[in-house]
Amino acid sequence: MRLAVPLAIDPEALDGWRQDAPVVELGGETMGTRWQVRLAAPAGFDQAALETAMAQRLEQILAQMSHWRPDSLLGRFNRAAGGTWFTLPRDFVLVLETALSVSESCGGSFDPAIGELVNLWGFGPEPSDGRPTAAALAQARGRSGVSHLAYDPEHGRLRQPGGLQLDFSGIAKGFAVDALGEVLRAHQCRHALVEVGGELLGLGIRPDGDPWWVELETPTHGASPFRVALHQLAVATSGDYVRGRHTIDPRSGHPVAHALAVSVIHSSAMWADAWATALSVEEPAAMEALATREGLAVRALIRCEGHVREWISPALSALLVEPETPGA
Repeated sequence: MRLAVPLAIDPEALDGWRQDAPVVELGGETMGTRWQVRLAAPAGFDQAALETAMAQRLEQILAQMSHWRPDSLLGRFNRAAGGTWFTLPRDFVLVLETALSVSESCGGSFDPAIGELVNLWGFGPEPSDGRPTAAALAQARGRSGVSHLAYDPEHGRLRQPGGLQLDFSGIAKGFAVDALGEVLRAHQCRHALVEVGGELLGLGIRPDGDPWWVELETPTHGASPFRVALHQLAVATSGDYVRGRHTIDPRSGHPVAHALAVSVIHSSAMWADAWATALSVEEPAAMEALATREGLAVRALIRCEGHVREWISPALSALLVEPETPGA
């Protein structure tokens, strides 16, 4: 078992900590998956009020960013006529600007404007007849990509060029995790573990004084287990170990075949989610160079010449500690 812990303890994360705080578990369905929260209940905790606030916050996100709901803002943008401008709410702006920033930094291995390609392969809300033809892929690639977007950051507006489809599935779950974290803080719940479909955020510490420990997804016998202390940290994992090869390379239009599981640890689940997607698309050498250049804490399990190879970035290596030996 390998352990990764943050380099420093955040003093503010100790606010409101109580050793006798009861641990409460909440959960439900969202984004085609489940959300879960384990929290150390503060004094005067109102569970019903918190559950209502979380449900409302998740509905706000779905109403803006759901790829599956035709009445969402994203759905209406995807169906709009060319030349239509949309004034965007704050959440949508934040996710879009983060996605554009990651896309620029990685040279296009992450792209929030490839919804048509996602649909062609049958991973979106529109049914697919199977493997798309080369002609269909070429047409979709010609209409897809952030280079076609006209974004006006000064006024928070986005223009539909005609036929372009957004898809936030590589970043929206992470944003939802961060958003639930903010709801918890607003309700004075400063010590909690938040999860939406495998993307996680740890706030503060557990009542027993330990951090919120999580194990990275390790769907192979070729790598030993890896535990991370999510103390004011988030982790997101991208790969094909659960849903099959569903991550699309925006540059080729084809699903990625080499990334089994790529985990990114970051202060923000949204950024971790986007970077995990971007890195899983890159070929191994390019992925390692990009993660190192960006200072990202990454554990990657990559298929290489018939076996699975593990790579740990320098930033994650700096967080590794030796587990304590019982009785030492």
